[in-house]
Amino acid sequence: MIRVFVVYEAEPEPDRYEQHAELCRAVPGGTFRHGKVFGTPMGEPRFAYYAEWEFADMGAFTTAARTPEFMATGKDAMTMGVPFQVHFAEMDG
Repeated sequence: MIRVFVVYEAEPEPDRYEQHAELCRAVPGGTFRHGKVFGTPMGEPRFAYYAEWEFADMGAFTTAARTPEFMATGKDAMTMGVPFQVHFAEMDG
C-alpha cells in the first residue's frame, strides 16, 4: 500500500479546502481523506491539518501520479496560501 500524506502548517479555510478536496477525490485509483490535527502526546502539534491518499500498490500510485488530476491538486494546493509538506510512504503489512 502507498500513502501520500500532506501536512499543513495552518488549518485551511473550510470552504476553500472543500474545493481542493473535490479535486483530490477526482484522482483515479486512490482514496482521499483529510482532517484537523487535534493534538500530540506532549506539547502543541507542529501541523494543524492533515490529508492523505491511499493507493493499493506502487503501480496504482505511479499511474495516478502521472494524471492531469493529480498534477492539478498540487497546483491548487499552492494557491491556498497555507504552507504544506508532501510525503510518500510505502506501508508494510
